[in-house]
Amino acid sequence: MKHLFKPAYGPEWGSGGIFGLTYYRGVVYYMLAMEGEAHFHHEDSENIYRFELLGNGPASGGDTYNAVDYVDDKIYFGGWVHKPAVYKGRVNGGGEIDFRNKYSHVHEYDIAERKVRLVWSDSVHHEYEWAGEVSQIVYDPLSDSLLVARADGMRNLGVYRIDRNSGKAEEVSSVPALKGALFQEYACFDLQPDWRRGIDGVQCYDLVERKMVKYFIEDWAKISVDGNPVERRGSGYAITGYTRYWHFFRGGLLVGNPVEPEVEEPVFVRMFDFPGTSYAPHRSNALPLGGGILAVFNSYSHGYVHVAPEGRERARLFNSIVGPTTLVYITPPYARIVATLGARVTSMAKKEESILIGVDNTPNLGGKDATPLENGWREIIEWREDVLLNAPPPPAVFRVLGGTVLDRSFGGVPLTGYKEKTLRIFSSKPNALRIVEYDVGLPPARIVEDKVVLKEGWNKVDLSNYSNMVSFKLENPDEKALIYIDLG
Repeated sequence: MKHLFKPAYGPEWGSGGIFGLTYYRGVVYYMLAMEGEAHFHHEDSENIYRFELLGNGPASGGDTYNAVDYVDDKIYFGGWVHKPAVYKGRVNGGGEIDFRNKYSHVHEYDIAERKVRLVWSDSVHHEYEWAGEVSQIVYDPLSDSLLVARADGMRNLGVYRIDRNSGKAEEVSSVPALKGALFQEYACFDLQPDWRRGIDGVQCYDLVERKMVKYFIEDWAKISVDGNPVERRGSGYAITGYTRYWHFFRGGLLVGNPVEPEVEEPVFVRMFDFPGTSYAPHRSNALPLGGGILAVFNSYSHGYVHVAPEGRERARLFNSIVGPTTLVYITPPYARIVATLGARVTSMAKKEESILIGVDNTPNLGGKDATPLENGWREIIEWREDVLLNAPPPPAVFRVLGGTVLDRSFGGVPLTGYKEKTLRIFSSKPNALRIVEYDVGLPPARIVEDKVVLKEGWNKVDLSNYSNMVSFKLENPDEKALIYIDLG
């Protein structure tokens, strides 16, 4: 099985990655994006599908959200693809793509017969708009159908049920949804009517009564364990565990029971929240591992290169790199960092005693950043499960710019297992730093809040008294502040 993929032909925005990593019945599946190649590795051979069932010509895309599930001897994979891909060239200083040949899709791979079948596809054949991409597939065992989430696009957004035999699609919710997971006898997805604002709650499809139950969050500060709100809550991924629904997004995670909040109301736990940057659990997935949850927070999932002059300063801050991508192992009441990697992890899968991890050194771009090439170096690495979970926490440094956080809460950094924990901050004026410590117990608990007085110049804050998760907040905005969180 090939493990390293260099930049190649694939007209789109920036880099795709290795998505949908799955090991099932002796087969390793993954989608290589932006080349638009679905790979199926058997013990004795490899099959590659290049979307021939959707037309002629070179493909690009494939999947950039990990839309995959499996049942019986079938692997269902979805996403989006240009077939054929059309690069329009450079227009007004930046590259553009023609979207008329962009399709959303769901395919089936028969493991025994080693054949691909097109289950369903959708396209609006518009130069600048596209039908909602398939970003999540959840198999419904009660109706023997596929529930798919669609939020990335301009038309046909929401949650759809697709008959896996006939391919007939039925809308079950018109509210855009990007990611989701089975939760008890429900299939729960985010409520994301405005991708700029991010998730507003959770919508759960009752598999028994076939109706949608919606849980809206009116006040994020009210349900936040550190007492402060969170902004730009772009959806990352979802998983279930400990009889709770866990939804990860930019800024942290939501955990609890969105179907029956009177039993346990969902709580927002700030985790790796660095406002104004692209640090987020985007375009990746979580793994159930050892009875706990292995989660990813990516350093650089999205970026911008070509922007209008008035937006360049914001783009500069957004493109700033805060720290490494982190793998976090959650076993309530604590979370701990178990590995640090480069720009981003795009997918993970368990294979026997190892973890397969798809990584990429380049972000997904947007706007005027289209090129005729896939821009990134992508790789599949294999990590022994026992080594990953039992190793001491790796050294890590996070650099935070005052101009990105202003007076908003930031951090939510797990300190468990670290012996040396400090925060160094250059303050351009007298100020104060508020520190809140909390855990990720079930339900999560706030432990203590402290206030540290900052003098003008460099300050060193000892974090050795904290052993769980900590978030921070400057009392007054300081755009010239420079903050380092050092863990060793």
